[in-house]
Amino acid sequence: MGRADRGSAAGMLAVSAGQPASLERWLACIDSLHTVPIALGLDRVRAVRAQLPSAISCPVITVGGTNGKGSTCAMLEMIFRCAGYRTGLYTSPHLARYNERVRIDGREVTDEELIDAFAAVEAARCGAMDASGQQPTLTYFEFGTLAALWLFARERPDVVILEVGLGGRLDAVNIVDADVPAVTSVDIDHVGYLGATREHIGFEKAGIYRAGRPAVCGEPNPPDSLVAHAVTIGAPLHLIGRDYGYANEGHQWRFRGSRGERYGLPIPALRGAYQMANAATALEVLDLLHRRLPVSAGAVREGLATVTLRGRFQVLPGRPTTVLDVAHNPHAARALAAALADMGYYPETIAVFAMLADKDIAGVIAAMRSRTDRWFVAALPGPRGASGEAMRDALLASGVPLASIRVYADVATAFVAACEVAGEADRIIAFGSFLTVAAALAALGKVRESRTPV
Repeated sequence: MGRADRGSAAGMLAVSAGQPASLERWLACIDSLHTVPIALGLDRVRAVRAQLPSAISCPVITVGGTNGKGSTCAMLEMIFRCAGYRTGLYTSPHLARYNERVRIDGREVTDEELIDAFAAVEAARCGAMDASGQQPTLTYFEFGTLAALWLFARERPDVVILEVGLGGRLDAVNIVDADVPAVTSVDIDHVGYLGATREHIGFEKAGIYRAGRPAVCGEPNPPDSLVAHAVTIGAPLHLIGRDYGYANEGHQWRFRGSRGERYGLPIPALRGAYQMANAATALEVLDLLHRRLPVSAGAVREGLATVTLRGRFQVLPGRPTTVLDVAHNPHAARALAAALADMGYYPETIAVFAMLADKDIAGVIAAMRSRTDRWFVAALPGPRGASGEAMRDALLASGVPLASIRVYADVATAFVAACEVAGEADRIIAFGSFLTVAAALAALGKVRESRTPV
């Protein structure tokens, strides 16, 4: 269903007898409800939530940030689960299946549970009215956020962890008042929505903070706007490097937080030195919730040692070495480049590279150029996807020689080609977008299948 058919989609959803029978059809209709895919603002989603039974009685943690929020959420979920708590986790975007976005006690919710939730949100939408007296339309993300909240209200977990989608102040997740909100990092991204400076972006991300409630910031050099907002609303700010911090001690690390120090902690199972700051931020959140949700030292150690998250410096087993990373802005690309530098020597590194056109492609290339020998670039689908030719031109403009670049129609084709030419001692990196990593993961199955002896 195209975006030109949004009005008819809204009408179809409004008639219960005509509601979609499958999750795939629900998602297609939800995607067509609003005139644009991203429309920041809380009025529409608040109007619908007022008609939706979605009150959450347990502690809520909201995690925002330019990068690191998904990793921090994953660590919190795993540590709480190791401590015996029943968790609710909402993240975005997904890699393979929409169900990845909503997890109850570590499991992805089923198609049937999502269909029930979408039907409940649609019923609430039909009974709601926006400021102009019209039935509100919701974006894909807003609809999904409300569905997740409805599921959490029904399932009654011990703790709910919400990942901000974009920004913070006007993101749909921000209709929930978090008990401990955390901002992991602040850097330039989504400039069309959040502003072109760290000061503008910092203010938007600080919008998840609440008066009188502790606010955590894992950015060691936070914008003045973020700090000032916390002071203005009376949210006690816990800042990394000042109020909490960490020290790497080789095979272990030490954490200093609101409840003192923890020694002999295992290095997080999520790879990359930058994950230490994310782990420290997660532990500070745990410290601030200790009275309501006490967590033992053993649970912290087990959670850090066993946490998993696809697409975050994910090193796949086998040869050649293959790394998947969703890095899609210069801040994340610099962290990826540093992590690659720590991996050791490889005769050749081949990048499978595709990005959205509205991202800072040149900035990402600048961060990754010194770590890459050959570039296999591809187009991403949809109106926001950059073409392979556009990716090639950006590389040429940065000084990468044409002989080092190959252009492919899609990521899957580029990934298969990289696997075919890479030697066993070489390295393949697929990065640039969640869509890039998702396509590489899908293609990986075909590559392995083709190599399996008959």
